[in-house]
Amino acid sequence: MTTGRVNPGCKLEDQGMAGLGAVYYNLSEPALVEAAIARGEGRLGRGGALLVTTGKHTGRSPKDKFVVRTPGVEADVWWDNNAPMAPDAFDRLKDDMIAHMKGRDYFVQDLYGGADPAHRLDVRVVTELAWHGLFIRHLLRRPDASELDAFTPDYTIINCPSFKADPERHGCRSDTVIALNIEAKTILIGGTAYAGENKKSVFTLLNYLLPEKGVMPMHCSANHAKDDPSDAAVFFGLSGTGKTTLSADPGRVLIGDDEHGWSENGIFNFEGGCYAKTINLSAEAEPEIYATTSKFGTVVENMVFDPETLELDFDDDSLTANMRCAYPLEYISNASDTARGGMPRNIVMLTCDAFGVLPPIARLTPAQAMYHFLSGFTSKVAGTERGVTEPEPTFSTCFGAPFMPRRPEVYGELLREKIAQHGSTCWLVNTGWTGGAYGIGSRMPIRATRALLTAALDGTLAKGEFRRDPNFGFEVPVSCEGVDDGLLDPRSTWSDPAAYDMQAAKLVRMFSSNFAQYAPFIGDDVKAAAIS
Repeated sequence: MTTGRVNPGCKLEDQGMAGLGAVYYNLSEPALVEAAIARGEGRLGRGGALLVTTGKHTGRSPKDKFVVRTPGVEADVWWDNNAPMAPDAFDRLKDDMIAHMKGRDYFVQDLYGGADPAHRLDVRVVTELAWHGLFIRHLLRRPDASELDAFTPDYTIINCPSFKADPERHGCRSDTVIALNIEAKTILIGGTAYAGENKKSVFTLLNYLLPEKGVMPMHCSANHAKDDPSDAAVFFGLSGTGKTTLSADPGRVLIGDDEHGWSENGIFNFEGGCYAKTINLSAEAEPEIYATTSKFGTVVENMVFDPETLELDFDDDSLTANMRCAYPLEYISNASDTARGGMPRNIVMLTCDAFGVLPPIARLTPAQAMYHFLSGFTSKVAGTERGVTEPEPTFSTCFGAPFMPRRPEVYGELLREKIAQHGSTCWLVNTGWTGGAYGIGSRMPIRATRALLTAALDGTLAKGEFRRDPNFGFEVPVSCEGVDDGLLDPRSTWSDPAAYDMQAAKLVRMFSSNFAQYAPFIGDDVKAAAIS
């Protein structure tokens, strides 16, 4: 049975998915909320938010993600980082998943990724859960209703949490699977109800497709100055480093919080919404994001709440530290209407340093920027991935290794070329620890980070005095209005300077050891750029 407010030109039957139960095409937000509640998928929270849980998977499952090893992608995929799946195993997986779907109801959303019309990717998302349809309707971009009658997807995602994969039959690791078949233009997701797998699959796909067009895909947030879209900034960083928080600056216009492209036309958001972490979220520190948790249709994921009053507990991480909310961009008052900006004047690389070594901000040369981009140093924070319970130092190349299907140098060279062409200023910002390592020191004060970023983006920080860091060779400001000068010298924040020196030397060795894998593929200037 076909139902929904729009009758699409391309139906699931046309894609080999016949014999399903009711198929709901392109339901609006109110209809999806009603369906989710009627089906027992969640509860209606304050203000009309939808309160849901995701079961045993409260974060991504990167070890269960596969790329199908077909002849057309064989030479281009970074197989050291992407687990391969045989084409025949994928075919069995798809056949078995579609057989499992027969007689069941499904929700279809026809959406697209990419606010730049020249680089838009039309995506159909088929979900077993109504709230997944609502989630992805927020996170991808919504075509005009007039476009849906003739909508034909470039790629299709089929998400079926109740389906359990068979590792022996399907060539995967467990009963959870995320399989991307780029040539077949199909992504299959089974065995997990964590909604973030939907959006990250699209991001991985764009990371493969866009470099061939000379477009730089970026795991970053972005904003621009008020009344001046040409004064744009991007913020690279893994989950938990502050991409969402720091880009949602009320003094600037938000382009997006997580995934963007940099094309010949400037930067553009892949998405139509935000997926913000809510642990310890407060109305005082982040009023705009906090307010979305009680707006109609916001998906509130894995948060503890009072069963009678439905009041959310932002401090209770008993379900997961990776509690989140998903909402459309228009719920942020300073969000861009176009989700586009000019060539970025400033590029910010965010890191969460659990060693307590890096300064709160440093200015990078273009070669240093490529070094730190390829290094992608940070600390995974609790809850973002399964099994991570406390900050864990890691190197995630391009600040997004789990989503990079091509070799890192492809993205590094693209970034370097665009920095050189457009003269962007590059900064490394540490939102991690100061005064000692994790367990001894404290998190970098958010007010200090905001003050430093404001000064960097408005150009005043670059006009001040800088010192050369003895460990990494980059430039560090010696003062900034509104920031304690001592905070800018991390060694001085430690009670034992000798202990800092040992920790810094350890981190330098980790950088050098990690970067050795890229040495054969890059120029000598980058090899020599960052470590003094």
